[in-house]
Amino acid sequence: MSKKDEEKNFQGGSRYILDDELAKIVNITMELEMPLLLKGEPGTGKTILAHAIAESLRMPLIVLNVKSSMKLVEALYQYDTLTRLNDSRFGDSKRDVSRIEDYIKMGKIGQAFTADQRTVLLIDEIDKADTDFQDDMLDVLDQMEFDIIEVDKTIRAIHRPVIIITSNAKKDLSDPFLGRCNFHHIAFPDPKMMRRIIQVHFPNLSPDLMENAISAFYRLREIDTVEKKPATRELINWIRALQADPDFKEKQLAKGDVPYLGILFKKSQDYATVGNLTNRRKLF
Repeated sequence: MSKKDEEKNFQGGSRYILDDELAKIVNITMELEMPLLLKGEPGTGKTILAHAIAESLRMPLIVLNVKSSMKLVEALYQYDTLTRLNDSRFGDSKRDVSRIEDYIKMGKIGQAFTADQRTVLLIDEIDKADTDFQDDMLDVLDQMEFDIIEVDKTIRAIHRPVIIITSNAKKDLSDPFLGRCNFHHIAFPDPKMMRRIIQVHFPNLSPDLMENAISAFYRLREIDTVEKKPATRELINWIRALQADPDFKEKQLAKGDVPYLGILFKKSQDYATVGNLTNRRKLF
């Protein structure tokens, strides 16, 4: 492999632990110049992967946070009619109101297309959008161009971005959409992988605290009646809290005393359910 090829090869970020299968699909997706669709439960690192790719390959990161009410044109460009109207009415702007181009602002996809260097374009939570948005967006990403109808101009991508699309699987995606993406499901880390992740975030963490915290965390995730199980980010924040508490003793966890449940469980019913079980020592 040449030095140039190595520079394009994604091998993980400074704070992102990458397994071999995910590394392969990321790199082959970039080689094939296709979007990569990532699924997995919240907190498994789908969004952070795009940040890690941008960091590793030294590319700017552009993030499109999809909303349920979003129209595709908002992701491409916006025509600021209100500012143009005010400039025309009050006449105190330095802009020429006859130049509509001065009132066109690129959306996130437009920014990725017009950037001077190749970017990583993260399209986050695509399952929030309707089917028309999804399919029309992929048409634009396939063609690497779109039209600004107000000025009769076509915007063509200067560089094809690395496209990462995430979904929490709240709604099914259309077959045409799925057919035009590469796909990877990020499974929740097993305890062995979780130790590697925690070690990256806490290189000086004591082995006893790591083992007790991870053991307690996975026992808590096994509770069947919990609606929203804690994810990796909750575990990281929980360990931060344990470290910050001068009165916390590592042996508490082994005895079933689990402090700061509100960091791990964000729904009232889950919090109450787990609190009741831990108070009765039903888990340990």
